[in-house]
Amino acid sequence: MDITGAELIIRFLERQGVGTLAGIPGGTVLPIYHALADSGLRHVLARHEQGAGFIAQGLARVQGRAGVCLATSGPGLTNLVTAIADAKADSVPLVCLAGQVPRALIGTDAFQEVRTTRIVDSVTKACFEVRSAADLADLLPEAFRIAESGRPGPVLLDIPKDVQAERIAASRVPDPVPRDAPAPPEPAAIAQAVRMIEAAQRPVLYLGGGVTLARAQAAALALAERAALPTVTTLMALGTLPPQHPLALGMLGMHGARCTNQALEECDLLIAVGARFDDRATGRADRFCPRAQVIHIDADRRELGKLRAPQLAIEADAGAALRALAATVKPALRLDWLARVQQLRIELPLRMPGLDDVGQPYGLIRAVSRLVRPDTAITADVGQHQMWVAQSYPFERPERWLNSGGLGTMGFGLPAAIGAALALPEAGAVCFSGDGSLLMNVQELATLAELELNVKLVVLDNAALGLVRQQQELFYQSRHIASLYARPAPLCAVAEAFGVPACDLGATADPAALLAEAFARPGPVLIRAPIAAEAMVLPMVAPGAANTETIE
Repeated sequence: MDITGAELIIRFLERQGVGTLAGIPGGTVLPIYHALADSGLRHVLARHEQGAGFIAQGLARVQGRAGVCLATSGPGLTNLVTAIADAKADSVPLVCLAGQVPRALIGTDAFQEVRTTRIVDSVTKACFEVRSAADLADLLPEAFRIAESGRPGPVLLDIPKDVQAERIAASRVPDPVPRDAPAPPEPAAIAQAVRMIEAAQRPVLYLGGGVTLARAQAAALALAERAALPTVTTLMALGTLPPQHPLALGMLGMHGARCTNQALEECDLLIAVGARFDDRATGRADRFCPRAQVIHIDADRRELGKLRAPQLAIEADAGAALRALAATVKPALRLDWLARVQQLRIELPLRMPGLDDVGQPYGLIRAVSRLVRPDTAITADVGQHQMWVAQSYPFERPERWLNSGGLGTMGFGLPAAIGAALALPEAGAVCFSGDGSLLMNVQELATLAELELNVKLVVLDNAALGLVRQQQELFYQSRHIASLYARPAPLCAVAEAFGVPACDLGATADPAALLAEAFARPGPVLIRAPIAAEAMVLPMVAPGAANTETIE
C-alpha cells in the first residue's frame, strides 16, 4: 500500500473510532487537511486553537475516550498550550497533532517554527517528535494508548510538513489500540484498608476526579452504603453520590459547606480515592483532617504521599479498588457518627439565599436544573458562577459535569460545551459562564452558530471579574483595581452578531417564563442574567487558612 504520512494519520484515526476532531488549518498541517477531505471524519473548525483544544476536551470528558485536536506550527501550537495544560491538570485524555516546519528547516528559526516538544514537555503526559512517516505506524497507536491508560492525560505528536507528505509502502493501517487494563489492587493492601475501615469510629470517604474518570460511581455508592461512610467530593467528583442521599456531604474545601469541613475536622479515618489533596480542597494542609489516619488510593503513584503522608497508600484504579473494598468490608451502621454528621448538617448548613428567585444566582441555577434532562452536560467557566453551580446544582451524573478544576482556565466553558453537545446531540449542553470568562473565548460563538448545536449559554453578568473583586473586597481593603469593567460588553448583541439568538432576563417582568422559553427553543441560545457586582459566593476559606476558618 503506497500511502503518505498524512493519509496514514487519517486512516488510523478512522480505525481508532475517533469520529470528530477539532482544529484550525495552517501551512504545516495542510497535507493532513488534504487527506481529511477524503475521509469520513467530522472536522470542527474552531475560531482559536485554544477553543479547538477545549472542544476536543468536551468530547473526551463525555465519551471517556481521547479527544483529538489539530494545530499548525508556531502560533497555532502556542495557542493550544493552555488547553493542553488544562487537560494535564484534570487528567483528560487528549491526542494533539501539531504541524512542524519541514525537517531541513528545524532549528533555523524558520517561519512559524517553535521547538514544540520543549514547550509542552511539562504539560503533557508524553510528547514525540515524528521524524519519518514510517514512525507514525508505531507512534499513533502509542499516543492513544498513553493518553487513555492509567491516569489519563494529553499526548502530542510534533509532525513536520514533509513527514506528512512523505510516501511510504505500508502493509496495513495500524490496528486500533485499547487502553491498558488496570492491574488489580494488591489483596494485602485491600485487606489492610478493610481492617482500618472496620476499626474506625468516625470515617469519611473522600472522592476525587479519579472516581469520575474510572466511571466508578456505582462502586463508590456501594462502599459508602455498606460501610456507612459519610462522603465528601471534590469539585471534579460532584454527583458521584446523588445529592439527596443521606451519606452525601457535598463538596469540601474553600467553598464547601461548614458542616462538610467540620465533619472532616472530626473524622478519625479519611479514605481518599482518586483525589490529590489539592489546596482548594484541603485548605492549610497541616491542619486538614488533623485527627485522621489516611488511606490514599490513586492510579498515579506520584500522588501518593505528595501532599499528605498516608498510613496506607494503594496504587490502583479507583473503580477496581472501590469494588474490592465494597465486596470485602463488613456492613456497618455507625449510628453515633451518622447522628453527629446529621447534627452538623442542622447546625452548620450550606445557606443558599434566593433559592426560589430566578433573579438570584442560586435560584437561577436551580431553575435551569429543572429545565434540562438528567443526561445533559453541564459545563462551567471559572469564577463565582462556577462555585455557585458547584454548591447548588443537583448533579446526578458526575461524567456530565465538565469544568476546569486543576488549572482554573477562564474561557473553558463555551468550547467544552460545544464538544459535549457534539457527543450528546439530543441531550445537549448547558454552559454556565460569567461575562469575564465568556470574553476569553467569545469567538467560539461563531463555531456554535455554525454548528447549530443544542447549547444553552447562561451568563451571570455582573460587569466584573467577580471572584477577583470578592477577594479584593475581603482581603485587599476593598480596593477594586482592574476587577470592574468600565464599559461592560453588550453580551446579547455580541451573541446575535455571531449568529446566536439571545435573551436578557433583566429586560423582562417575568424572567422565569423567559428562561423557560429560551430552553424550549431548539439550537443555541445565550441567556444573560444580570447579577449584582457585590454578590459573593460564600462560605469561603481564605487562601492559606484552615478549612474550619470560614468566612460567611
